[in-house]
Amino acid sequence: MEKTQATSQNTLDKLSTALDSGTFIDVRRMLNGLPAADVAHLLESSPPRDRHILWQMVEVEREGEVLGELSDDLQAHFLSDMGAAEVALITEGLEDDDIADILQQVPDRITREVLNAMDHQDRARLEQVIQYPDDVAGGLMNTDTITIRARLTLEVVLRYLRRHDEIPEMTDNLIVVNHSDPFIGLLTLRTLLVSDPSVSVREMMVTDVEPIPVDMSDTDVARLFERNDWVSAPVVDANGRLLGRITIDDVVDVIREDADHSFMSMAGLDEDEDTFAPIMRSAPRRAVWLGINLVTAFIASSVINLFQDTIEKVVALAVLMPIVASMGGIAGTQTLTVLIRGIAMGQVGRNNQAWLVNRELLIGILNGILWAMVVAVAASVWFDDWNIGLIIAAAMVINLVTAALTGALLPLLLTRMRIDPALAGGVVLTTVTDVVGFVSFLGLATVFYA
Repeated sequence: MEKTQATSQNTLDKLSTALDSGTFIDVRRMLNGLPAADVAHLLESSPPRDRHILWQMVEVEREGEVLGELSDDLQAHFLSDMGAAEVALITEGLEDDDIADILQQVPDRITREVLNAMDHQDRARLEQVIQYPDDVAGGLMNTDTITIRARLTLEVVLRYLRRHDEIPEMTDNLIVVNHSDPFIGLLTLRTLLVSDPSVSVREMMVTDVEPIPVDMSDTDVARLFERNDWVSAPVVDANGRLLGRITIDDVVDVIREDADHSFMSMAGLDEDEDTFAPIMRSAPRRAVWLGINLVTAFIASSVINLFQDTIEKVVALAVLMPIVASMGGIAGTQTLTVLIRGIAMGQVGRNNQAWLVNRELLIGILNGILWAMVVAVAASVWFDDWNIGLIIAAAMVINLVTAALTGALLPLLLTRMRIDPALAGGVVLTTVTDVVGFVSFLGLATVFYA
């Protein structure tokens, strides 16, 4: 991984040097000698000015392939300057799911014009894919399947394959269907190559494979691929009729996007956030999240203000307040992260939710007692006041237990409300731990020092 990153950075440095020196012929040659994925990476890793110049140097016949590797934001940016004829030209020869992804970034008018420019067969195949959202199996699938009948012999199947100039990429199975296209089973290429040519497909095919429903979420699809080590899998409609297939390369994209989503959502950012996006586009996006956090900060500050008199009497309280809030926030974040990960991986269900909540509660109690004792001794020695030690110890236990419960219950509740826990969980958790921490610490101090 480090070697690959170093190579990519070295290539980017060479291109930047060539751009600065004005040797555009060398830049064009270097750029178009790279795989599409590497070109996309270089575009995403370049500031806006260099990015524009590099895109102009990409060969037209490669633009569609490069676009398919870019984030949604960059796709939309480059496509915004294209007309229907250009979009139709760059999408020629791409897989159906990649074309569908590109067409989702352009106005409906252009989409209709591109579809009308296709022949009947290609248009029908693409319309079959584009009708589904990109976060379900239908939006991931390709229609480039090779289907065979169960009654055929393997020898006939082999002759049929030799008639093709090429077979679709990632083809590890031939899909067995009936005349009306209901899915029956799979015949692996491995079985086809090593078996007696005189036997029938029906004798050698695998029938215990469950096809993927067209409306299954992309996360569930990725989970099935991971669990079963699939390279490809058939997609069927509600009646069991074959619609297409999903390949591992698309599933890898889903896994990467889900990981990006979970990571970026913690900061309230979109997974497609462009690292080199213009300032005026990025600033408003971040401003919204900062505004939400400001509201929660005011809530915590208003709680502190309620105990202003107590803080004035015992200044040490102001010094120790951040400790209580910080420990609660970290403990809650740990629990929240574990639960969100479990939900994302499909490990959390109704049958084990109670066990998980109890587990996190006990962890919170144990850690609360442990660190309460440590902080109590430190605070007592520091300020030469054992009352302060007792107060912060009690507040620490209360806050860590509350943090554990909130971190465990919050993602379950948000998921049930169809709210992304990765996006909203952190803000709510921080607010709860701050408020409970300050109320418990300053409230107990008020009782002791009133």
